Amino acid sequence: MGGKGHTKPAGETLSEAERARFADLLGAVAIRQDRNAFAELFAYYAPRVKSYLLRLGADNALAEEIVQDVMVTVWRKAGLFDRAQASASTWIFRIARNRRIDLFRRSKRPELDPEEEMVLPSGVEAPDARVEAMETEARVRAAMKDLPEEQVLLLKLAFYEGLSHSEIAAKLGAPLGTVKSRIRLAFAKMKARLGDD
Repeated sequence: MGGKGHTKPAGETLSEAERARFADLLGAVAIRQDRNAFAELFAYYAPRVKSYLLRLGADNALAEEIVQDVMVTVWRKAGLFDRAQASASTWIFRIARNRRIDLFRRSKRPELDPEEEMVLPSGVEAPDARVEAMETEARVRAAMKDLPEEQVLLLKLAFYEGLSHSEIAAKLGAPLGTVKSRIRLAFAKMKARLGDD
């Protein structure tokens, strides 16, 4: 989590004095709810965050909505900013990136139809189906035993606890990209072990 992150827009270079100034402004918002400090942060960062979101593919209305949400978060959570961990720019653009990812995930999740057969309670399960399910479960458990412990943990968090990748990353204090790549790797190993099952 160094002072410079990948979430800052390309071409944005601040001097040390400017970086310190924005960190001080965030501190003023955190400690005194200083509206003038927030207004200065808003004037500088809102258009830059919007431009960043547009470059990432958000349309104008969505970019505006996320900018408003990000700046409200900056106002409310300024006390969480730690200048020893990141610059103000990195912190604010990370919030923007995470908000965009959250909204993208939500929009990709289809609404459930309460009449959909898959979500209705099933009837009495046929004995052979139960046996087959138990055999499949045993094969999956056996395949999971071959995985490193960290990959087993990630699969359990994702599929048994139903956590999203970003929730897993937050829970484990690991980078989101690392979580995703390790889950993909675990899947690939499981698929190789289980074949077409």
